[in-house]
Amino acid sequence: MKIKFTMLMAFMALSFAFTGSGPGYGVGDVATDFQLKNIDGKKVALADFKEAKGFIVVFTCNHCPYAVAYEDRIIALDKMFRAKGYPVIAINPNNPAKQKEDSFELMQVRAKEKGFTFPYLFDEGQAIYPQYGATKTPHVYVLEKTAKGNIVRYIGAIDDNYEDASAVKVRYVENAVNALLSGRDIEVKQTKAIGCSIKA
Repeated sequence: MKIKFTMLMAFMALSFAFTGSGPGYGVGDVATDFQLKNIDGKKVALADFKEAKGFIVVFTCNHCPYAVAYEDRIIALDKMFRAKGYPVIAINPNNPAKQKEDSFELMQVRAKEKGFTFPYLFDEGQAIYPQYGATKTPHVYVLEKTAKGNIVRYIGAIDDNYEDASAVKVRYVENAVNALLSGRDIEVKQTKAIGCSIKA
C-alpha cells in the first residue's frame, strides 16, 4: 500500500512538471486584494482604485533581462489603459537576499530612471506572488472588477516577442483589455509567461 502511494505521489509530481499546473489562480478565479509598499513608502491596495474597471497586474523586477526588455511596453500599457480604467500595478516578487539588484532601494532608483507611471510594489515576505501562482518576471494577470470581486481574465505573457518589440505579432495583454472594454470574449485567455524564475 505504501509503495502504491509513493508511486501515485511521484506520478502527480511528474504531471505537474509536464503540465505546468500548480497552485495559484486560474482564469475565472477571484483574486484577493493585497496591501503592499509602493516605492514612495505608502501602502497600495487594489481597493484604493475606486474608479478602476480592472487591473493589469505585472510581476516584474529590476535585474531580469526579460523584465528590462518589457519595461517600455509596460509603461505603454499603463498609458494606453489607465485612463480607460485598467491601470498597471507592478509588483516585485523577488527576495533581495537572493538577488540584491531587486532591493526596495534599487526599485526606487529604477522607477525614477525609467519614469514609471504606475505603482511599483514590493512583495515583502513574498506572500502575494504564490497566491497568484506567478513563476516568472514578467508574469501578467489581467483582472476585471465585478460585483463578485476582481476576476482573473487573462494570465501569461505581455506579447509574443520579448526580444524585439517591433516584431511583435500578437499583443496578448492589449487584446485582452480591449476585449473587456468592448464587452467581447477574450480570444486568448492564457499563455506561457517567458522570463526569469522568481527568486525565493
